[in-house]
Amino acid sequence: QERMPQTPLFAAMFDSSSYNRNLYQSKEDTCGGLYYHDNNLLSGSLEALIQHLVPNVDYYPDRTYIFTFLLSSRLFMHPYELMAKVCHLCIEQQRLTEPGLDKNWNQKIAPKILQLLTEWTETFPYDFRDERMMRNLKELAQRIASGDEMYRKNVQQLLQNLIRKLSTVSQYEEVLAKIDATSTDRLTVLKTKPQSIQRDIITVCNDPYALAQQLTQIELERLNYIGPEEFVQAFVQKDPLDNDKSCYGDQKKTRNLEAYVEWFNRLSYLVATEICMPVKKKHRARVIEYFIDVARECFNIGNFNSLMAIISGMNMSPVSRLKKTWAKVKTAKFDILEHQMDPSSNFYNYRTALRGAAQRSLTAHSNREKIVIPFFSLLIKDIYFLNEGCANRLPNGHVNFEKFWELAKQVGEFMTWKQVECPFERDRKILQYLLTVPVFSDDALYLASYESESPENHVEKDRWKMLRFVSEI
Repeated sequence: QERMPQTPLFAAMFDSSSYNRNLYQSKEDTCGGLYYHDNNLLSGSLEALIQHLVPNVDYYPDRTYIFTFLLSSRLFMHPYELMAKVCHLCIEQQRLTEPGLDKNWNQKIAPKILQLLTEWTETFPYDFRDERMMRNLKELAQRIASGDEMYRKNVQQLLQNLIRKLSTVSQYEEVLAKIDATSTDRLTVLKTKPQSIQRDIITVCNDPYALAQQLTQIELERLNYIGPEEFVQAFVQKDPLDNDKSCYGDQKKTRNLEAYVEWFNRLSYLVATEICMPVKKKHRARVIEYFIDVARECFNIGNFNSLMAIISGMNMSPVSRLKKTWAKVKTAKFDILEHQMDPSSNFYNYRTALRGAAQRSLTAHSNREKIVIPFFSLLIKDIYFLNEGCANRLPNGHVNFEKFWELAKQVGEFMTWKQVECPFERDRKILQYLLTVPVFSDDALYLASYESESPENHVEKDRWKMLRFVSEI
């Protein structure tokens, strides 16, 4: 019996040295509605691209093509519509098989279709939160399973893995909702007298390296739940060839990407809160130096997202205006970190450091060396500009596949990074503090800041008066 095609690892698939668009076609430029140049697929009609996704007796699509098309096709149609078309094409193939050669279909094509479904369910599991997707998947799986005992087991395995993934993400979402509720409930308490109620970060964890490790723990867990399609769904617009509807609209099945951006904001505000809370100047200076050390450890680990959140927390106005506090801080290390994350020349320094970390990750022998956590807002921005800068369709109505190779390459790189297992042990006490301790709002930060170091000009004085008035109501 023919072996099922093997799926290479994401790292191998999107490693820039081996990443290729070569789909082993003949030398002609156009082939069945697909346009090639130097053996690279550049464009094609939507129907031809769908046809190209479906295996047949002597063809199985290249894995980079599967990922790229499944990722980008949602700009043109719902995943359940694509799944319905794939099912239809597979059933059509079976129907066209000569009578009595059903066994041949099962031996030659069934393992390939099963492999395609495996890739789809493993890489884009959230698509299957839609009942219509699940129905089509089960129907096609049933058809494959009916032919052979071995396939039946494989089909069961595929469905079990998918259901496990979907229940895991549901549990994760419940945990996130609980964390949000806890920190909101406790925020009201903070408005009275924060110092007496809230422990500070240094009491909970006085080792900057340990804190950087727990931040990395949170980052990797949250990254892991972001589906590749969430990047594309973030900017889905109406397909010009589709008169009546937006392609995705309200059909989003997850908000892990938003939850991750919210975590970045929370960390920034947590840093600012911790700095503005202490009454004594020397305590505030100590907290600033502590966070500089945490940020440096994050940089060494390859956790650029926490690093940037810490820097942005320290650069918030209520913190940066504390001149007497900053005068007590040795800022040389902070200057180096700010230089690394300097936004000028399109974040040139950061991008250089990120490339270095990505290179290290490719040759790493341990999970510790594999960690690459990109500055996430910039990654989203890059993908957004790539999408805005190129049309989805060419003037002839063809899908601009060249654009989607680039999109898949950027998202695919992220996919290799999110699959790294965190090598550090979890510390429940520190994690709970980071995730649930109340943080100040903008107004509360300014109020604490003015009470630590008096307002310096009329604008600050007026703001302080207004904030005190509001807090007393």
